[in-house]
Amino acid sequence: MRLRAIRVWLPVVIIAAGVLLIIVTGGSESGFEGGTMLVAAGMSVWLLNWFYRLSVRGDRDRDQEDRARRFFDEHGFWPVDERADTERPGRDDVHRRAPGEPRRPSRRPGG
Repeated sequence: MRLRAIRVWLPVVIIAAGVLLIIVTGGSESGFEGGTMLVAAGMSVWLLNWFYRLSVRGDRDRDQEDRARRFFDEHGFWPVDERADTERPGRDDVHRRAPGEPRRPSRRPGG
């Protein structure tokens, strides 16, 4: 909850303060400049939070890949949710025909 307040509500409050400053000062030059700076600051806070979330997501992907590699080292195959042959379980090599599986017709003429 606290992180969501920083991630979402802090930029919203800063941007709203900038817009409110512009409105309260009646659009005077100094009020407009100050309000614009506050709006830019709020957008910067939002953008920095977005960049941070983007970088953390990459760490999660690397951690997931490391877990999958450890599983592969222990068991000799990738975890089930990442296997390419989930629609045909029990196949070790998805590029070979299973016994009794019909052969696909060739796309070449005469083949």
